[in-house]
Amino acid sequence: MSFVAKTAKAEGSLSGVAPLVRRTPVPEFDFVLFGGTGDLAKRKLLPSLLQREAEGVLPSHGRVICIGREPLGTQEFVSQALEPARDPGSDALARFCSRIEYLAIDATDPSSYAGLAMLLRNSEAVRVFYLAVAPQLFAPICAGLASAGIATPESRVVLEKPIGRDLASSCEINDAVGRIFQEEQIYRIDHYLGKETVQNLMVLRFANTLFERPWSAADIDHVQITCAETIGVEGRGSYYDHSGALRDMVQNHLLQLLCLVAMEPPTALDKDSVRDEKLKVLKAMRPIQDEKVRSATVRGQYRAGAIAGVPVPGYLADLGASESNTETFAALRVEIDNWRWSGVPFFLRTGKRLPKRCSEIIVSFKPVRHSIFPASAGLPVANQLVMRLQPDEGISQLTTMKAPGSGRIVLLPASLQLSFRDATNGHVPDAYERLLTDVIRGDATLFMRRDEVEASWRWIEPILDGWENHTPRPLPYAAGTWGPSAAIALIEREGRSWHEDSVPAPASFVENLR
Repeated sequence: MSFVAKTAKAEGSLSGVAPLVRRTPVPEFDFVLFGGTGDLAKRKLLPSLLQREAEGVLPSHGRVICIGREPLGTQEFVSQALEPARDPGSDALARFCSRIEYLAIDATDPSSYAGLAMLLRNSEAVRVFYLAVAPQLFAPICAGLASAGIATPESRVVLEKPIGRDLASSCEINDAVGRIFQEEQIYRIDHYLGKETVQNLMVLRFANTLFERPWSAADIDHVQITCAETIGVEGRGSYYDHSGALRDMVQNHLLQLLCLVAMEPPTALDKDSVRDEKLKVLKAMRPIQDEKVRSATVRGQYRAGAIAGVPVPGYLADLGASESNTETFAALRVEIDNWRWSGVPFFLRTGKRLPKRCSEIIVSFKPVRHSIFPASAGLPVANQLVMRLQPDEGISQLTTMKAPGSGRIVLLPASLQLSFRDATNGHVPDAYERLLTDVIRGDATLFMRRDEVEASWRWIEPILDGWENHTPRPLPYAAGTWGPSAAIALIEREGRSWHEDSVPAPASFVENLR
């Protein structure tokens, strides 16, 4: 079974469907992108701004000033950075390219910011500094902006993850940035929060009585959050080997998703109300520490195997090293000590070189208390709500239906599907498309506050310490599998299983259609 939501974009419109809501117009801006020659800028940031241009969202006056170390001219930079988007007949591409200027700056040399100061000196537009660079450059860049007099009280600065590798380094970075910018000027970005499915999670919960009333331990059995990748370290080995799955994915992406699933209804949909509720969840999470890490967590590292039938090397070969204790897989059993969630386990799982690429949230409800149907009909399936963040964003609901036919009743699991791609005529906005214009507008609702980041590190650190003291070596798993067997045991020893896409049909289904 399937259904497609009749919807409209908040900005612009779908073909044949009038827009339902128009957001605050994007003001004139100077978007200063440090790390303009980097991978993130080329793959995500510039294409997202280009898409906003094509949709007519950007104002007529707005500059994109890209900063890098390489001595390039603007035209040379544009031809390199936007080569994949080349379309000679595209008016939007031509307009967007005309917004771009390139400057070569040594981020650690305050004197090299003079050219940027000259470029911005007479501008009264909203000023955004996007730091798509390594976190050790956050402090010198902010200091350089201040020394050049271009970090104004109205400016905004965007910090990409990771913000530190533990609580102490996170505080150090936040302190350094905070000496130049006020907290309300700092936007700590987690692109998962800009995904359509994540935004729809709040709407699903708080705009539908059908879901909000049973959204507690009374009706929910457990929650799973999985972020799986088929790729290995892909040239990021030097970064990843000092990070690992827990720091790279769990501390930010997975904990943010958990907070949105578990938080209480905010008093309003504004930045402080939403972030206040997320912070309460982080503070209510039961610590996993000392010997508890053995039973509540699993860490793994991929070995050679096959992805989609193609042989792939192990982590050490990808890394070019003979030894490493960095985990490429992590699974955790999390509990939240509050009235709503007491007794409901949250299972988190993330890893590289897994069988498929997917990010999803699965809310599994308790089975019906009493079935009125005879044993020959089968048992009603426990309802599940599945929210897919990637690769095909959407929502599905596992329900129990009657198998078609005029014979006796046979209970059949069936899935109701909502595909955002179908609902938006094929275009699902990239998370950065929403987040970049939110920064320019000054809307920080989908960004992390300092106390959130530090609360998540405070919860993660005992696990890191416990791994070092009690499980110093990650468990091996073959590439193309779902991690170490201990990850399966983590959930199955409680009579539960990790979610799979297939919806099982009863063996007697076909013979009972008559």
